[in-house]
Amino acid sequence: MARMIRVLLTEDQSMVREALAALLSLEPDLEVVAQAARGDEVLPAARAHDVDVALLDIEMPGISGLDAAAVLRDELPGVKIVILTTFGRPGYLRRAMESGADAFLVKDAPAARLADAVRRVLRGERVIDPVLAAAALADGASPLTDRERDVLRVAGDGATNAEIAHALRLSQGTVRNYLSIAIQKTGARNRTEAARTARDKGWL
Repeated sequence: MARMIRVLLTEDQSMVREALAALLSLEPDLEVVAQAARGDEVLPAARAHDVDVALLDIEMPGISGLDAAAVLRDELPGVKIVILTTFGRPGYLRRAMESGADAFLVKDAPAARLADAVRRVLRGERVIDPVLAAAALADGASPLTDRERDVLRVAGDGATNAEIAHALRLSQGTVRNYLSIAIQKTGARNRTEAARTARDKGWL
């Protein structure tokens, strides 16, 4: 008898996680051997349960699914990574691929498609939602530098220049410069709009 595919399912909303686990468990060759609600629980769970595939939500407490994917890729390169997201943002797709993900799917995809993606990544294939792939190509890469993203991320939470400077250990003048450039690059009228635009495109 063929070995069952051992799956780690990470999702912070318990109802969604349990529903996905129930659906995947109906597949004859898949076994959800571990579940996690936080991004920083991913690596310990993957190690403890000897998983083959990790299904990761993007937005989670602790660390994001994208950061968890990068940690997994470094620490357990044999584990295949499938990113699941409610937010079909092209920028997320690019960042997922950069973090080492093997597949990227939106959560409302049919369970059969998700199960198929798990099997395909184990065969060495890369699986990407075709609509997102087309949108990512049309949208292009993020124009923001890492520092501009950092500043916009903090600014988007309503922080003042002084608070941003303190949080990121920058001078207020440097913060103003980064914000000004980010506003120009996103075509926004102000920092709030710039942060919203960047989030909508998946650049933050």
